[in-house]
Amino acid sequence: MSIKLNDHINKLKGKRVAVVGAGISNTPLIDILLKSGVETTICDKRTRDELGEIAVRFEASGAKLRLGEGYLNDLGEDVIFRTPGLMPTNPALRNAVDRGAILTSEMEAFFDICPCKIIAVTGSDGKTTTTSIIAEILKNDGKTVHLGGNIGTPLLSKADEIHPDDIAVVELSSFQLITMQKSPNIAVVTNLSPNHLDIHTDMEEYIEAKSNIIIHQKQSDRAVFNLDNEITRDYAKKAPAGEILFFSMHEKVKNGVYHKNGVIFRSTEDTETEIMRTADIILPGEHNIENYLAACAAVSGMVSLESIRNTARSFRGVEHRLELVRELHGVKYYNDSIASSPSRAIAGIKALTAYGNLILIAGGKDKGIAFDEFGAEIIKQVKTVILTGAAAHLIRSAIENAQKEINSNDRDTLELLHCDDFEGAVMMASKTAKDGDIVLLSPACTSFDRFKNFEERGNMYKDIVNRLV
Repeated sequence: MSIKLNDHINKLKGKRVAVVGAGISNTPLIDILLKSGVETTICDKRTRDELGEIAVRFEASGAKLRLGEGYLNDLGEDVIFRTPGLMPTNPALRNAVDRGAILTSEMEAFFDICPCKIIAVTGSDGKTTTTSIIAEILKNDGKTVHLGGNIGTPLLSKADEIHPDDIAVVELSSFQLITMQKSPNIAVVTNLSPNHLDIHTDMEEYIEAKSNIIIHQKQSDRAVFNLDNEITRDYAKKAPAGEILFFSMHEKVKNGVYHKNGVIFRSTEDTETEIMRTADIILPGEHNIENYLAACAAVSGMVSLESIRNTARSFRGVEHRLELVRELHGVKYYNDSIASSPSRAIAGIKALTAYGNLILIAGGKDKGIAFDEFGAEIIKQVKTVILTGAAAHLIRSAIENAQKEINSNDRDTLELLHCDDFEGAVMMASKTAKDGDIVLLSPACTSFDRFKNFEERGNMYKDIVNRLV
């Protein structure tokens, strides 16, 4: 065990610790606590039967279990590690803090003990791809990189493998950031727009949570902001980092990275350097050019230009993000299950319209965000839309309202279909598609009406598509 991690765990000895949620992010943490002899209670809303062998294994290792409906009752422990999906505003957590408990998380513990430089990315859209691009550029430049955070790899348990000269690259969600008391050495904010309003109290709370990625930075740190986004521009005004860089798709920036006429430039007060041509980027869509702008700003001065160019020419993206599943009978099937917000789905639509007529599969559980812009984009860009899931009626309403706003002669150009069953929706898309068409799963909604997460939804889509004949 690394010295910093050992010191962190030793501070917990003699205290009662509760870990809320026995999911992917907390399981390695629980293992570390139990192996170190820390008195640990696991709180999970799942029952013993639903947890299965996990419950047996942890209990055999000395953990106490508080499971099922009352899993948050009697939170009397001294230190509480919360799962990212449980907001600190939860009454049980607030009561525990009021009684003197320390509320923290696996990611906060990692920031405390990480021995190397941390680059962290947040935003409403594009954060996973941007995080992955940064990691790929650094690896192509010969750096040892540890990729994790909201992407799904808990890094706390890998602390022994991390050395001071390495670089940790992490994606951070608003749920992880909301209680963070430390900021990374390099912070990147891709953009901010309404998101997760079904969980956050309001947009203000969401914006405030995201700001924790910068407000604890030092003068020796770097902050990267999207100049084209009003909220991220305002973030720069309160950033304490000594170096502030902007990136922009539409404007020349004095210090940062920008796009002009198919070329990406790095600019300073005195110089301007061509980084690469956007034609080098094999990921489709303007939003991926923007992701590269953010990534280039993050690694500026740390890598060679050739490492950036080689990454652009070779990196094919992240699973479930405009992922080409297969081509069958002249029809291409794309999996964009990550698109759980209207703005993200709009970006996916715009990325692919140049490559063929779109047949869109959309719907799921809404986030409390209006679908007006999504409906308008569907009218302009999509040949056929197949709606499914709990929010299907909301998207249909947005589409119909958009149809009323356009010329009556154009109202019949969109085929609007509905299918309650997810597999049925994919099969319907397949039967509707013709040679040269694109079938795109870009739901604009979360997966939680039917699936555990967007990965499960994307994997089911791919399985169905790969069974087509």
